[in-house]
Amino acid sequence: MTRAPETETASASASATATSKAAGKPIATGAGGRARRLLGAVFAALVGLFLLAPVLVTIASSLTTTSYVTFPPEGLTLHWYAELLNRPEFLDSFLLSIGVAAGAAVVSTALGLAAGLAIHRYPFPGKSVLDRLFSSAFAVPTIVLGIGLLQWYAQLGMASSPLTLLLAHLVLTVPYTVRLVLAGLAGLDRSAELAAAGLGAKAPRVFWHVTLPAVRGPLIAGAFFALITSFDDLTIALFVVTTDMQTLPVRIFNYLQYNYDPTVTAVGTVMVLFAAVAVVIIERVVGVAHLFGADPEN
Repeated sequence: MTRAPETETASASASATATSKAAGKPIATGAGGRARRLLGAVFAALVGLFLLAPVLVTIASSLTTTSYVTFPPEGLTLHWYAELLNRPEFLDSFLLSIGVAAGAAVVSTALGLAAGLAIHRYPFPGKSVLDRLFSSAFAVPTIVLGIGLLQWYAQLGMASSPLTLLLAHLVLTVPYTVRLVLAGLAGLDRSAELAAAGLGAKAPRVFWHVTLPAVRGPLIAGAFFALITSFDDLTIALFVVTTDMQTLPVRIFNYLQYNYDPTVTAVGTVMVLFAAVAVVIIERVVGVAHLFGADPEN
């Protein structure tokens, strides 16, 4: 006995529905599915535009021909970028910021790896307290950290210098690397390390060839966060710099108190380009999706 076409169609539809549910994929068919996809695309575009709007306004304002910041720009010129060459204080502040940020990235990576391995693998007195300390660092307002560091440096008699600024930024950046390393170690299968040790590899060799590659992504992510956090910091730097030694965010903050010309938007655009170049380098080296634990193929 032959089934009617309607019965076969219903059976095929039920089979496809069951297959889609088993695969864990949402079912989107017909006009309703197309409408949902369209709404999702529109919502994603609006969110992206909302996030990019301040950056686009800053870039456009840096190209105006007027002597004040305005949007939309009145004419297009690169005069304000050339003006940066006549202001060596901005270049000095940029070099200070990038030097301290690079130092914070390197030191935070090393300290984060050591602290993460110690907390994850070895029992010692105060282990739980140290773990909670690194977690609670994110909840402390940066202005409180800045005031505390200022008082501490004053009691120790430490004058403001790139070293004291680096130490202040490590308070911000080390917790990032510690938490990311701990997350990477949580998914590490120690059987590979035990197998390498069982085959005669010494502890340094096991660490270099097995452990370190397993946490490479979290380490790079921690270094990246440390670099951007240190380079972008304003609140803590305000308390530990001097008039002769100012980071780029502090220089911009002080400049805006007395001036409002497009020079600051030109500097802001350069900072955006610096962050964009850093993201491109990360993408080329390890991949941004892989860096945060996502599957690039999906």
